[in-house]
Amino acid sequence: METLVSICVGLGLAAACGFRVFLPLAVMSWAARAGMVTPAESFAWVASWPAVLAFSTACLAEVTGYYIPWVDNALDTAATPAAVVAGSLVAVSQFAHLDPLLAWTTGIIGGGGLAGAVQGLTVLTRASSTATTVGVANPVVSTAENGAAATVAVASILSPMAVGVLILLVAVMTVRWAWRRRPPRRLTPTRVMRPDPA
Repeated sequence: METLVSICVGLGLAAACGFRVFLPLAVMSWAARAGMVTPAESFAWVASWPAVLAFSTACLAEVTGYYIPWVDNALDTAATPAAVVAGSLVAVSQFAHLDPLLAWTTGIIGGGGLAGAVQGLTVLTRASSTATTVGVANPVVSTAENGAAATVAVASILSPMAVGVLILLVAVMTVRWAWRRRPPRRLTPTRVMRPDPA
């Protein structure tokens, strides 16, 4: 059960990294400092005061940057690979009960993939907002993303199982949606062989 909870915490924080790179890291660092989560031994440094201050400062800079016109799109470009890396690391940091090889494999595929998928959706949303409103609505989008990142990150610490179930439901719904939107298969007409007349 403890292993399942830690996996849900890791994947939940990874999903939050798709909205904002440093906000979930700051939440995890404060939670580790408060003893609410126990990172893997190799990631024990995230509970140190230097890490807490560094992640909190980076979080503040990132959140502020998304409210500056045109800077938000530049941040999105840099945030896409950063979100994948952050999602992978934050997931692995919580997989203390797994074999190291399994932890890194699951973290990179599950955590990194999840963060990358969420980040991809935010990039599309922001690009659409910029194209249709010339960036006027981008602060609204930024506020929604900040709220989503904070909510998912905090919920992953306080109620990891609920977040895990939610991620699973969203994944299932996404797969079903993609399956229904696949192009229909074209049936090749079968040629009927008729016997030659005698």
